Amino acid sequence: MTDPRITVYLPSRNYGRFLADAIESVLRQTVSDWELIVIDDGSTDNTSEVMNLYKGHPGISLHRKEGIGLAAVCNFALSQARGRYVIRLDGDDVFDENILLVLGNYLDRNPDVALIFPDYYLVDPFGKVFAQERRQRLYSSNHVLDLPPNGACTLVRASVLKEIGGYREDVSAQDGFDLWTKVVSRYKCANINLPLFYYRRHGANLTTDSRRIIDARRQIKKDAVKGRLDVLRPIIAVIPCRRNFDFVTDLWRQEVGGRSLLEKDIDVCLSSPFFDHIVVACDNDEAETFLKRDEPRLRFHLRDPQDTIRSASLVPTLEQIVREIDPEQRGMTVLRYMQSPFVTVDTLEEAATTLAMSDADSATGVEQINQTIFRRTGYGLEVLNRRGELTSDFDMIYRDARTCVATRNRNFQTGSLLGNSIVSFIVSAAECFFIDSEQKMHIARLMSGDVP
Repeated sequence: MTDPRITVYLPSRNYGRFLADAIESVLRQTVSDWELIVIDDGSTDNTSEVMNLYKGHPGISLHRKEGIGLAAVCNFALSQARGRYVIRLDGDDVFDENILLVLGNYLDRNPDVALIFPDYYLVDPFGKVFAQERRQRLYSSNHVLDLPPNGACTLVRASVLKEIGGYREDVSAQDGFDLWTKVVSRYKCANINLPLFYYRRHGANLTTDSRRIIDARRQIKKDAVKGRLDVLRPIIAVIPCRRNFDFVTDLWRQEVGGRSLLEKDIDVCLSSPFFDHIVVACDNDEAETFLKRDEPRLRFHLRDPQDTIRSASLVPTLEQIVREIDPEQRGMTVLRYMQSPFVTVDTLEEAATTLAMSDADSATGVEQINQTIFRRTGYGLEVLNRRGELTSDFDMIYRDARTCVATRNRNFQTGSLLGNSIVSFIVSAAECFFIDSEQKMHIARLMSGDVP
């Protein structure tokens, strides 16, 4: 029997109400050289009943696993796949009838490309389209390559998938990011601007589980940059503080959760093995007394008070620190803002790993803005982030989370903090909390469990 050109695998866990639509979208394809592997991963709904409706179809094989998880299901499908190309269709999504034709032909005609992905429609639980997501073209419009495609509905050469070891089973989310990280660093990837699948958004999507996504993304980044961080050393953590110009004198002395803001920041930085040096930069030398004398990585830098005024750049201070620690400007500096007391060590390390994964000048923590943002023009208000219509990854709007920034030390010699090329990573809402008033200080203490 001739092997199919494309293997479609369809994992489903309690997606019985959507599963028939997903399977039917494969049967409607305008090419026929495919096989479909359907895997029920321990569902407790009517998934098995829906699957039985397609028993006996020559192009479909049905399997059941007992809740082994998405990554393990994907690896099982890869072990069963007979096609040259492999694509996943989640049990709650739907193919356009031409997706295998278009993506398969692209890989046929471009043997140097390992992975291809399309644009897509967003649909509600009832299948109604409410938006279209458009990705800018790789290498022509999008040169950063920091935004991975959807984990599903991406066509990959089976040989490449096997070469990179398949899917990671030790992380519970972000399988698409893991795949992208491994493939894009070794092979050419591509995308086409045709919406070729329907991505269903509903309350049970893994996409809505932000904590799992953040944790998985961070672990994947750490593993991806093993060895790369060594060529970016020294890695310096800098905690800037000052005597005046905040809502209270010596803000760094204020206590949250029983410790001063400065002490909390020092302890967070010390808990990471990433940092070769941790520098407290302040114009009040009393801050030096907070440094633990038995910690060789800690040092104090006395700032010029003129460099601490609100309108002054931090770059001169950083340039002085780097001139002493990293005169060849090979490393990076991670800025830690003490006014964001809930930032974790994982976030500081993600700043460093995000920068190490790219050729950018800096990486900054951001919060994505989902509300509609306007700009005033001569003809009234213009929407900056279009919603509910055709949207591109370039239409996303972010705000500076004021949590931490990783920047290459070479930037400071030009007077720039961030450089020309800036990449980003999403920071949780709690970590974005920034103390800039007495009221915010009171709230931070309540959040930390302090007794008012």
